[in-house]
Amino acid sequence: MKPMTQDARDQEHSNSDQSHLAQSGSTQPDKAEQPDSADQSEVGGNEDLAAAFLRETEVVEEAVENGKKIRRRGIYLLPNLFTTSALFAGFFAVVAGINGEFASAAVAIFIAMVLDGLDGRVARMTNTQSEFGAEYDSLADMISFGMAPALVAFTWILQDIGKTGWVVAFLYVACAALRLARFNVQIGSVDKKWFIGLPSPSAAALVAASVWTFHSFDADAFGFKLLMLVVVAAAGVLMVSNIRYYSFKDLDFKKPVPFVVLLAIVLAFVLISVEPSVMLLLLFGTYVASGPVLAVMRKAKTSS
Repeated sequence: MKPMTQDARDQEHSNSDQSHLAQSGSTQPDKAEQPDSADQSEVGGNEDLAAAFLRETEVVEEAVENGKKIRRRGIYLLPNLFTTSALFAGFFAVVAGINGEFASAAVAIFIAMVLDGLDGRVARMTNTQSEFGAEYDSLADMISFGMAPALVAFTWILQDIGKTGWVVAFLYVACAALRLARFNVQIGSVDKKWFIGLPSPSAAALVAASVWTFHSFDADAFGFKLLMLVVVAAAGVLMVSNIRYYSFKDLDFKKPVPFVVLLAIVLAFVLISVEPSVMLLLLFGTYVASGPVLAVMRKAKTSS
């Protein structure tokens, strides 16, 4: 057998390498052209995790529509935006009170009152009432009209009284929580014309207006400290009392009214703008006092 030359051996090695590359290329795909399987599973896992998060955090509640009970998913955005805004105003009042900005804190509580009155009306007007909205509104009220007024009053003047100051502040917070809980369970079972106990927004308005007024006049004497102690304690006790307060829910704003009514409203805005803190204190102080006064008058009329 004739021995192979060097050129023949080199040619044979070159042919064998090319055939090996061709075979390997036909059995293994190019990594640059096909994504790694681990990356694919990671992408799919992220998508499944996001979908699971949305599914697990979705709000589902039972509602009655057209006489049929249905399961409704999701929440109504518009009324809950007003509730969230009221909650933010209450939290801002707490922060402002801690920073010593008591006038701003009082104004924030009044803004929370306006927003709290709007969320329910908007829900009824747009037919977007829900159990979630009612519970969310109650929790927001606890912050805006329970915690905020008590903390603002405490950081301003009640802390100077010592232990009695924070005990009275806690009494107000506890009474606000009890008032809201009782109101929630009494919905539909009491006359809408009357509130049983002082409404928490009105109690908060009384405390906020007192802080705003007395702080504006630099009233830091011991007598004013005792006065604020009485105001906060009385507002808390009236919230859990059985004294009835007019709710104004039977007023029909769609009916025509005499011209003098609109004129009186304009004059009221003018008077409030002259000295807002004093006028708001007189306004809500009158409303708070109306409950016990009417109760005494009814009792006297019955006994006679």
